[in-house]
Amino acid sequence: MGITTGIAVYLVIWWTILFAVLPIGVHRVDNPLPGHDRGAPEKPLLLKKVIITSLVAAAIWLAFFAVYELDLLSFRRWADSL
Repeated sequence: MGITTGIAVYLVIWWTILFAVLPIGVHRVDNPLPGHDRGAPEKPLLLKKVIITSLVAAAIWLAFFAVYELDLLSFRRWADSL
C-alpha cells in the first residue's frame, strides 16, 4: 500500500468514526437565549471527540493495514478460485 492510499483510507475511516462519535454525550440547552438554536449542544466537547476519533481510527487503520500487508483477505485469490 502506498502512502497516498494509506492516508486516504485513514481519512475515510476517521470521518466515519467522527460522525459516529459526535452525538455521544450531547445535551441540549434547557433555556436557550433568543436567536440560539434549541437543538444546539450545551457543551459539544469537540476536542475530546477529535482525540477519541483519532485513536479509534488509528486502531482500525492498523488492523486494516495488517490484514492488507499480511494478505489475510485477498479478493484476487477469491476471484481466481471462481
